Amino acid sequence: MILAKRLLSGAALAMAATAAGAQPAAPAPGFAVAGTGFVKDGEPYQVISGEIHYVRIPRAYWRDRLRKAKAMGLNTITTYAFWNVHEPRPGVYDFSGQNDIAAFIRDAQAEGLDVILRPGPYVCAEWELGGYPSWLLKDRKLVLRSTDPAYTAAVERWIVRLGQEVKPLLLANGGPIVAVQLENEYGAFGDDKAYLRGLEATYRRAGLADGVLFTSNQASDLAKGSLPQLPSVVNFGSGGAANAVAKLEAYRPGGLRMVGEYWAGWFDKWGEDHHETDGHKEAEEMRFMLQRGYSISLYMVHGGTTFGWMNGADSHTGTDYHPDTTSYDYDAQIDEAGNPRYKYALIAKAIAEVTGKPAAPTPAPTVAVTFPVSPIRRSASLWDNLPDPVRARLPLTFEELDQNYGYVLYRVALPAGGGGTLTLKGMHSYAQVYVDRKLAGTLDRRLGQETVTLPARAGVATLDVLVENTGRVNYSHAIRTEQTGLTGAVTLDGKTLEDWRMYRLPMDDPSSLRFTAAPCVGPCFYEAEMTVDQPGDTYLDVRGLHKGQLWLGSHNLGRFWSIGPVHTLYTPAPWLQRGVNRIIAFDVTGDPSDRLTTVDAPVFGKVTTTREAQ
Repeated sequence: MILAKRLLSGAALAMAATAAGAQPAAPAPGFAVAGTGFVKDGEPYQVISGEIHYVRIPRAYWRDRLRKAKAMGLNTITTYAFWNVHEPRPGVYDFSGQNDIAAFIRDAQAEGLDVILRPGPYVCAEWELGGYPSWLLKDRKLVLRSTDPAYTAAVERWIVRLGQEVKPLLLANGGPIVAVQLENEYGAFGDDKAYLRGLEATYRRAGLADGVLFTSNQASDLAKGSLPQLPSVVNFGSGGAANAVAKLEAYRPGGLRMVGEYWAGWFDKWGEDHHETDGHKEAEEMRFMLQRGYSISLYMVHGGTTFGWMNGADSHTGTDYHPDTTSYDYDAQIDEAGNPRYKYALIAKAIAEVTGKPAAPTPAPTVAVTFPVSPIRRSASLWDNLPDPVRARLPLTFEELDQNYGYVLYRVALPAGGGGTLTLKGMHSYAQVYVDRKLAGTLDRRLGQETVTLPARAGVATLDVLVENTGRVNYSHAIRTEQTGLTGAVTLDGKTLEDWRMYRLPMDDPSSLRFTAAPCVGPCFYEAEMTVDQPGDTYLDVRGLHKGQLWLGSHNLGRFWSIGPVHTLYTPAPWLQRGVNRIIAFDVTGDPSDRLTTVDAPVFGKVTTTREAQ
């Protein structure tokens, strides 16, 4: 309110000066909250934003996606900063190439867009461990999202380092960043105001609180996740606008009217249905909120792809587990390949009607193409490509092995004996169990499986447990216990198995594998070739594979899993070259039937129009 009074006083002085014959002063530069809205350069301003994540879009396409978002009527882009991609190991930072967040923000500015930055450190985002680097979990005593000194010290180092990249891009320094979000939906997690105040102090030391700083929460969590001195905004999905804005207005009657996330779509999880939401309803609610004076950020305006190993997993109780797919299409207005879907024009029309600015023509779609893919040329058995092992009395987690993603093969000797029950307590998150390289069973955390019945053994045998990190949970208190691999006791009929060898398989450089022409069955790498005459966007159809990971040259395109609901991997033109392109697929249950083709559109399984409760 003090700011609003100052603005009114400034306007009155300007009017008085004009009446006296003097030239009115130029509007004060800057961006601020005034009452229930924003002012920019002294004039009322309505933020109309959309979320885009730089790490989910090939860098060559950043400007294209930003341009299409602006053409829809947006004036701002919102993005998270993803700690785990920028600090893969403690004190080792990467802001290059695909991870150059400052370049993405400058690209937004070049397209005439403002930016809202959400540094976290927790971001959720259906992203691995909610954006936290997994090495934080190596210390099992460290408590994420708390005032634990070990945690806050790591956060301080990260936020200060991030500030070196983005502080020059704040509006006050000539950049496009008009606002910064403190934490992320903290009210859905806890209500420790000391934690939020400490994080606010960290932001200030990093120079990230020099402009508008705000908190963002779901409607039922506003009181828990807000600070009295900061503006509070509300997050919700389509169909919930009237209820959510009423709760925000009741919580802060004279406060900022803004929707920090309007979920105009939803994400997919392995083994579940593909989500599609009602674009007509979303356009209707956009119109309602804009007419009511709300600033809005669409989540997502363009989802893109969670390339590589970086998908997260949903969990509400800590015992349920729902890993997210590689595709982050989100049924957004701009689809995974950057093409406007029907929602785009509907929402553009709603924005134009309220703002009075004519809608730009809907951009033409990019036509995807297909390319021939060879049969499997060569293969490499996992058993023949193991590194030197790490030895320990009991199994070590991925984090204790200093490994973030991929697989670990755990090996131990079994005594002779009859069949028994093998228990892998706290197995995270998918395992195949072998006795003398013969598959004895599969365990899937999604299904709550932790036991396998082993066969009888006439002599000493070798037990191998191949464990995949299928994505650490990114939501709920489960994040605090998301160590990956064999995280608890491993017993055979109640007796602890000891003296383990562990083979680290991060699979960050498949080019070093030893391929042969010999056929391969079981956990195998397969090599094929795609011949490209002229690079263009395409989709690799993975219905001829089972479960695993796929690389195009040096690019890790992501996971495939025959359970769906997504049966294609988006393959962007900038990552293709003319001529022969090498494809490597790791299939945990490979066999001679494995094959790949390309298609010109994504392939989804069963569709649902229902969004799960968040």
